[in-house]
Amino acid sequence: MTTPARASAPFGRALCAMITPFTDDGALDLDGAQRLADRLVAEGCDGLVLSGTTGESPTTTDTEKAALVRAVREAVGGRASIVAGIGTPDTRHTVELALAAEKAGADGLLVVTPYYSRPPQDAVEAHFRAVADGSGLPLVLYDIPGRTGTRIEPATMIRLAEHPRIVAVKDCAYDLLGTQKVLARTELAYYAGCDEQVLALYAIGGAGHISTVANAAPRQFRAILDAFDAGRTAEAARLQRRALPLIESMMASGLPGTVTAKGLLGALGLPSGPVRPPLRPADGRTVGELLAVHKELTGQQ
Repeated sequence: MTTPARASAPFGRALCAMITPFTDDGALDLDGAQRLADRLVAEGCDGLVLSGTTGESPTTTDTEKAALVRAVREAVGGRASIVAGIGTPDTRHTVELALAAEKAGADGLLVVTPYYSRPPQDAVEAHFRAVADGSGLPLVLYDIPGRTGTRIEPATMIRLAEHPRIVAVKDCAYDLLGTQKVLARTELAYYAGCDEQVLALYAIGGAGHISTVANAAPRQFRAILDAFDAGRTAEAARLQRRALPLIESMMASGLPGTVTAKGLLGALGLPSGPVRPPLRPADGRTVGELLAVHKELTGQQ
């Protein structure tokens, strides 16, 4: 059988929205970031998205964001793409972060819709165009209205696709109808940003995933895409369903994915560290539940 036509995947198919490891006292842990990045790439990640929501971008400084890109680039070299999260509610600041990420060695930029101020669609469009014009790197637009309060409407997305450096979308809009409208009229590469929708979006022509849960199960999430690409669609569906308990525990427990990802990685002996306030760490019971569902999925002790 043939798989549906899809846009190219400019940063690879299997991307991880990587946590930002900190030391016990809350400082940036660059050694831990390098070790985690190396592990994720070795276990199947084509790319790493740094300083996104999962990477605690609201509480890391501009200097820390650039240092993280440099350290991870040193660790992975050319084995994986690096997409740097630079989104802020301030267009000028976002352009400054874009230039810093480009200088630090990023391959692309993740740019979220300006949040809190809830700009109208013409202002949203102007913001993204200004960022795209401000550096030489390609952009991934991050559509997550549940956090920002503002949607990138399909008509706006279609217009933005005309810009040569706007190449992809991290889709957390929960609107497959709107997504399909954009896929039908543009060459934008759509990445599932909601782990429960990885296969659904891929099956209608998406480019892959930018996954938080892949911090703890990179092989298992890549396997979903690999099975589908090989024409084993029933297996891909089985693998997606098999991952649901971990997805639910990490992403639908009432805690931010950053909190659950760090709790689980720490319990597995992997680089993580504390979360920065105002976030608070997962409690022991939650971590125990995460470990149980992770073991069920991966077979790890």
